[in-house]
Amino acid sequence: MSNKLIVTPSPHVKDSVTTQSIMGNVVLALAPAMVASVLIFGVRALLILITCVVSCVAAEYLFEMVCKKPNTTKDLSAVVTGVILAMNLPSSLPLWMAAVGSIVAIVVVKQLFGGIGQNFANPAITARVVLLISFTQPMTKWVSPNFGTAAFDAMGGATPLAVMKNAGETLPSLTEMLLGFHGGSLGETCSIALLIGGLYLIAKKIISPIIPASFIATVFVLTAVLGQNPIYHILGGGLFLGAFFMATDYVTSPVTDKGKLIFGIGCGVITVLIRLFANYPEGVSFAILLMNIITPHIDNLTRNKAFGGAY
Repeated sequence: MSNKLIVTPSPHVKDSVTTQSIMGNVVLALAPAMVASVLIFGVRALLILITCVVSCVAAEYLFEMVCKKPNTTKDLSAVVTGVILAMNLPSSLPLWMAAVGSIVAIVVVKQLFGGIGQNFANPAITARVVLLISFTQPMTKWVSPNFGTAAFDAMGGATPLAVMKNAGETLPSLTEMLLGFHGGSLGETCSIALLIGGLYLIAKKIISPIIPASFIATVFVLTAVLGQNPIYHILGGGLFLGAFFMATDYVTSPVTDKGKLIFGIGCGVITVLIRLFANYPEGVSFAILLMNIITPHIDNLTRNKAFGGAY
């Protein structure tokens, strides 16, 4: 018989969008920030990027081979983790530390919990926090670009958030903040590159604008109310990177619109509290990680109830 009855489980309606295509768009959205980081910090930034991506992909491949699990490196999720982790690291970090962070992200945070879709927290954020706690001095040794000479030169320097917190140096201009001509991690300097990438993801409907908009707006409003310069708090630090590329992770963020709004506001509140009242000048990674942990509770509180069902 040519016509056979095919019985398959749901879903019966499928879309052309795949994990690989989504991750590919995220890498494309991060491309302006990657190019900017190399232009600003030189070849050292490129080495950090290559180390993190190669280590993440290798760690995923070897773990799945040893555990006799299907190879998932082709879905590009490990590549995205490597790029985002690299964007959270200073260009002066020893390469072996970047490799250790990559292994933590893939093996400890992602694969030990079942692989993609099963991790309770964003792998790149968790790895950054682990590196920050384990190697505090190298992780807080910032490099500032020096464009006063024809050749690239680098010198130690504080981030704009550290300057605002300690009031010891002159803040860079807003133009320098937009273009990234100041100290910081690879992905917290060129704000305009991150904004272009974030808007691309929203335009392609890869991410919802609710989380980044509520996250950034909360930081802006709270810092203004507390007497800070909100523009510098928006452009300084890892807010754009976190709001567009880390807080919007499908697995570790709420699924409902109301939940996304709560998540974004929560991230913003925690970020401001850490920036202004804690010893560490930046709080984006800690804020997202803490909100990742309570995401299941946010989903339970905001999920739609079936009509006629019990509340």
